[in-house]
Amino acid sequence: MFRHGYARSTPVKTRRTLVTAVVALTASALLGGCGDGDAQETVGSKGKNNAINISPDQHRIRGKKVDSIAAKVPASIRQRGTLRIGGSADASAPLGFYATDDKTRIGSEIDIATLVADTLGLKPEFQAVSWENLFVGLDSSKFDGVFSNVTVTEERKEKYDFATYRLDDLAFEAKKGSSWRVKGPEDVAGKTVSVASGTNQEKILVDWSKQNQKAGRKPVDIKYFQKDTDYYLALQSGRIDAYFGPNPTSAYHVASAGQTQIIGRFSGGGDQVQGKIAATTKKGSGLVDAYAAALDHVIEDGSYAKVLKRWGLSSEAVRKSEINPSGLPKP
Repeated sequence: MFRHGYARSTPVKTRRTLVTAVVALTASALLGGCGDGDAQETVGSKGKNNAINISPDQHRIRGKKVDSIAAKVPASIRQRGTLRIGGSADASAPLGFYATDDKTRIGSEIDIATLVADTLGLKPEFQAVSWENLFVGLDSSKFDGVFSNVTVTEERKEKYDFATYRLDDLAFEAKKGSSWRVKGPEDVAGKTVSVASGTNQEKILVDWSKQNQKAGRKPVDIKYFQKDTDYYLALQSGRIDAYFGPNPTSAYHVASAGQTQIIGRFSGGGDQVQGKIAATTKKGSGLVDAYAAALDHVIEDGSYAKVLKRWGLSSEAVRKSEINPSGLPKP
């Protein structure tokens, strides 16, 4: 997903305070199982087998080296034995966030990257940096790849190679029990909707508001908040009708808090193209074929599906990894 038109759309950094707040809000259950081990501290109340493990001891779903796929990795990286992976320190649950020890990074992006590294026979080395420094790290070869909710765009394809592993979807989130559904611009006419500033979902909402005015309907009353907790408090108090944000964070909040529901889902590319999230590497690094092959392998063996189910992202699954597919058009 993306900010400033074509960057990421995950709005704020999530720390233990937010996780604690989510736990306090939890009403009913939850996402799929925690993997191979028992959860220690979890979000959810239906028992350890159905809750989300947010402890530092993740019991991750792991893969095994596949020699034929590992052979696709450049010799210098095979000799080093590690895969240096960048992730955004700004990401939110369930993509990348802090465990209950307030220092261990966990989430779906870390789990998928670990599966890929396992398949390639390499030890994953993670580093969390600011969003812009992910690309600086790729440019300087500090990172071998980035697994951090990066959307494929035509502009980015000029400098980077991509191997897709998830759909990029956005979602409208409203109070639980709402009969309102959003399928297009007319459904948000006259509604008060919160959105993060500088995101692609803001661009979509602004465009829809203009379409409504042009058609003689009421515009959208767009509200901006700085923190996750702020827009969720506004939603519960009735100051806004909905929040429009990344589907992964909305799906996680719906499952963990039990107070809201998703009332509409759309491609992060709007009506132009289906947005896709991808493993990102420096163009010409020689790694994109290895990433795509590893992703296809974990898709086929079922471990990929287990990871997505674990974090409530099964609806964003892809059937195979695509190398440098059509991306969001240039602004």
